[in-house]
Amino acid sequence: MKSTDQLMDELMKAHNIGEYLKANSKYMISDELPTYLLNILKKKSLVKSAVIKRSELSEVMGYQIFSGTRNPSRDSLISICVAMELSIDETQELLRVAQFALLYPRVKRDCIIINGIAAKKAVADINEDLYDNAEPTLNQ
Repeated sequence: MKSTDQLMDELMKAHNIGEYLKANSKYMISDELPTYLLNILKKKSLVKSAVIKRSELSEVMGYQIFSGTRNPSRDSLISICVAMELSIDETQELLRVAQFALLYPRVKRDCIIINGIAAKKAVADINEDLYDNAEPTLNQ
């Protein structure tokens, strides 16, 4: 498995983008977000309706995100990650697949979210921590 740094180094040295993509195709993110989400549900034996309820998103919005008819915001996707009880690494990977900024420990708000994920807190509890620290909650 090549690291992101290794891929970047090869990309910067590549003379032909087509050859680079062909040589590294197995390292590229290929799943669409809805497919990726459904694979996580299956892998973790989770029920979509329960995840949506725990995410504290509206039912309609949650189902639209899972079906791909609505693109989630970063915060909505984080709420889904929390509801699925994903680890920090799994959350970062899902954010990467969706092409969102990763949680960053130099950002106060992200620190609170990371801490909540690590402690397996519910969305409501993370929102309370965010509110208590004068940061925007996940589901505003």
